Amino acid sequence: MNINRRAFLSRTATGTFGLLSATVIGRAFGGKLQAQAESFKGQEVFDRILAKALKNKWETLPIGQCMGHVAMEFRGTPYVGFTLELDKDHEICAVDLMGLDCVTFFEDTLDFSRMLKLGGRTPEAMLEQIQFTRYRGGKMTNFLSRLHYTTDWLVDNQKKGVIKILAPELPGAEPYTQKVGIMTAHPENYKQLVAHPEWIPKIQQYEDTINSRTLMYIPLDKLKGVESYLQTGDIVGVCENVKGIDIGHTGLVIKDSAGVPHFMDASSMKRNMRVTLETPPISETFTWSRHLMGAMFARPLEPVA
Repeated sequence: MNINRRAFLSRTATGTFGLLSATVIGRAFGGKLQAQAESFKGQEVFDRILAKALKNKWETLPIGQCMGHVAMEFRGTPYVGFTLELDKDHEICAVDLMGLDCVTFFEDTLDFSRMLKLGGRTPEAMLEQIQFTRYRGGKMTNFLSRLHYTTDWLVDNQKKGVIKILAPELPGAEPYTQKVGIMTAHPENYKQLVAHPEWIPKIQQYEDTINSRTLMYIPLDKLKGVESYLQTGDIVGVCENVKGIDIGHTGLVIKDSAGVPHFMDASSMKRNMRVTLETPPISETFTWSRHLMGAMFARPLEPVA
């Protein structure tokens, strides 16, 4: 879930966490110069990864493998929260490649890879992909259009053909009955909802829709049995039982040369607070909190122009 881009979770029991050119943004949002300047950060990072990707023809690889290469280029990037919260009144599609949280890590990896495979070579092209995956139906309007809860992101992006949710087909999958509601329970933690309390009923409607769904997840004690089904680039949602939250943390699967899947993420819990690749296999990784229940997995699909 996205609470001011997952940062509210740093205050929960788990302690985890987690499109336009400047000219167009300026026209659309009335000259918010500060937000314009911050809407895309990390041009040097973008250029570095793009140059390496083109040299090694990553765009010719399956998207999961392409994502694996892009993800490794983010290794060591500092953990930074709240990078999307640029304006309390206007939603701005923002990217900050210089600081990532658990969601922007997998999101930027996915959307850089989608951009690359679709022939895009500019920050604007990446922002087009970010907008498509980040917002409900691929359309950005205001704060309400952002997919704040991770399970909602998964369902919406499966509908858009971006990913395929894997859990129903994995051995050991069970219904995930956790309900969301943290946003309407604590609107004071969102500057947008403080500024616009009239948006809270609409958030409640979205929460009700999410809570009407039944998704599947893999319990912790069944993760070993799904490792052989996982692929590099698969998106991981770490499920937990904290009230009002669906997914407490996110990351990616990276398989090593021996075929062992590992978890790669950006986490505020880690001592160095950077993007890291975990050493244990994924079935032995989720041990940092007693609230963790298991994981959901989603496979990126090849983008279609």
